[in-house]
Order: sequence, then structure tokens, then C-alpha cells
Amino acid sequence: MAFKPAWWLNHAHLQTIFPAVWRKKLPVPGLHRERLVTPDGDFIDIDCCGPEGAPLVILLHGLTGSWQSSYIGGLQLTLLKLGLRTVALNFRGCSGEFNHTARCYHSGETEDIHFLYQTLRQREPHTPFAAVGFSLGGNVLLKWLGEQGNNLALFAAVAVSVPLVLSECATKLDTGFSRIYRHRLLRDLKTYIRQKQAYLQQLGKFSEADKLSQLGDLKNIKSFWQYDDVVVAKLHGFASAQDYYQRSSSRQFLKSITVPTLIIHALDDPFMTEKVLPKPEELSKTVTLEISKQGGHVGFVTGSFPFKPEYWLDTRISHFISQQLAAFTCAKVDLAG
Repeated sequence: MAFKPAWWLNHAHLQTIFPAVWRKKLPVPGLHRERLVTPDGDFIDIDCCGPEGAPLVILLHGLTGSWQSSYIGGLQLTLLKLGLRTVALNFRGCSGEFNHTARCYHSGETEDIHFLYQTLRQREPHTPFAAVGFSLGGNVLLKWLGEQGNNLALFAAVAVSVPLVLSECATKLDTGFSRIYRHRLLRDLKTYIRQKQAYLQQLGKFSEADKLSQLGDLKNIKSFWQYDDVVVAKLHGFASAQDYYQRSSSRQFLKSITVPTLIIHALDDPFMTEKVLPKPEELSKTVTLEISKQGGHVGFVTGSFPFKPEYWLDTRISHFISQQLAAFTCAKVDLAG
């Protein structure tokens, strides 16, 4: 199922920008929200849909994304048509409401996905589970899979456009046209920090608001190296941006993954270079790395007619999940027999 880009989007930046800006967010039937209180007294919101008792797929969005990201909603609709349930995890502060602590989320933060998994698994010990992550969410997913090894009951996982080596991606975003993405992301992140600080003060959580105040003036931050050094490292207990990147990059965890996992990557991804790609010996036997020459970052738009796009990722991801679910079901039948 090789990807072939739409002829009218035959460029990495067009592949990246078109779905982010112009893909319509269609309503997902039966979508409903649940709030879970985390072990540290904060909360995460999840947006769920699908028939009760059906196999369940956890979805993880990218940096500054949420349940409203078009790739999340599009995949929810596709999987719903296959009779599958989805649970879209909004990382802390991404559901439309600020969370109640200074900390939020980052590329290596796996406590919340593990908490969500344990919560759902306790409710449904026998339901088949899978997971899909995009960009930052893909890094979180792969790191978590590697950390947990044999401790997870998942029949499949898919990770798309993953920043497998965070330092390489931070540096890439300092070059060429990629600086446009960097500027927009950093603008949104810095605005978020200041708005959240004011929110926590209004909420009466002065010690948490003070942690954000102590970060200082963020207006002169121009790169992810700076942002991650000043904000992410300080809020999440890393010594520096380099320490954060080294400990959180998912490439080092790939060898420990035991869940059948598909990694989808485009060589022309403007968020990273080919240096992020692992060597074959770095992959466990359950991990498949699928590389396309084109596709951009969470793009992969095909279609023969201009402005009648087809979103190949929805097809590829759902096909892999369906294949793995069939294999999982057959294996259960064989064991029962």
C-alpha cells in the first residue's frame, strides 16, 4: 500500500500545510467526553466514540494539537465505519481547558498514557486495545511501548511522522522554510504559558502559577533549543534541553517494543532529517518501519483531482489495525481450540 502524493500537492510543505489548514473537521457521531482525575490530583480529558464492547483504539495527537485536530477526527470517523471504538487522549491543557498544575505535557511524558491505559484496562480486561500516535504523540507512544515491554496487552500500534531524535528535529526547525513551523508553534506555546499562568492565579493555585512566573520573559525565545531549555526542562525536571532530548527521544526504545507496531515516515518531512531514522538492528522484530519518499509531516495526501483530497493515512492506519486485529482474533481462537 505505497503512498503516491497528489500531483497538485507534490511538495513536502504543500503536503504538510494543506491538511493542517484546509482539511475539514467533520462531526464524529456519538462523540462524548470523559474527565479522568490523575494520580497527582490534576485531570485529563478523553473524547470517545464507537459501539460499546468493540475493540478500542487510543489516539494521541501532536504538539499543540487536540481532539479537534483534523487527523484525529478523520481517523475516528474511519475507524468508526469499521465498527471500532476510539478514545482520543487530550494531553494536559489541550482539551480546551487549562489543567490545574504548572506541568503539562512533552515528548517523553508517558505517565498519562499509562494512567489512561491502566484505567481502561481495569474497566475492560478482555477488550482488544490498540494505539495510534501522531508526531509528538507518536514519540510518546513509541517510548511508552519500549518502556513497558511485555507489560502491555495491545494488539497493534501505529506511529506517524515521529521525531525519533528530538535534538535533530529541534535543529532542523532552525533552518530554511521549516522556521515558519517553528515560529507558529513557539508563538502558540509561549501564549499558552502566559495565559495558563493567569488562569492558575485566578483559580487560587498561586504556587503553581509561580512556577510559570519563574520561567521569566519568554518573548526572546526563538528556537526549540531555547524553549525546551527554559520551559520544558525546568517544569519537568530535566537538567537542560539536551538532557530532555536524550532521555525522551523514542529511537532508543524501539528495540524493546513487543507490540506489533508500524512506523510511517516520509523522507521529505520538513520537521526532521534522515538522521533520525533507525538502523535495522535498532528495531525489534515486532516493529515495521515504512518509509515513503514524500508525504511531508502528518500529510500523506493523495487524490487525482485538485481540492478533492484523499487522506492516505486514514486508509493505511485502519488497514494495519484491521490486519492485526484479525491476526489477534485468530490467535485467540487457536488458543481456545
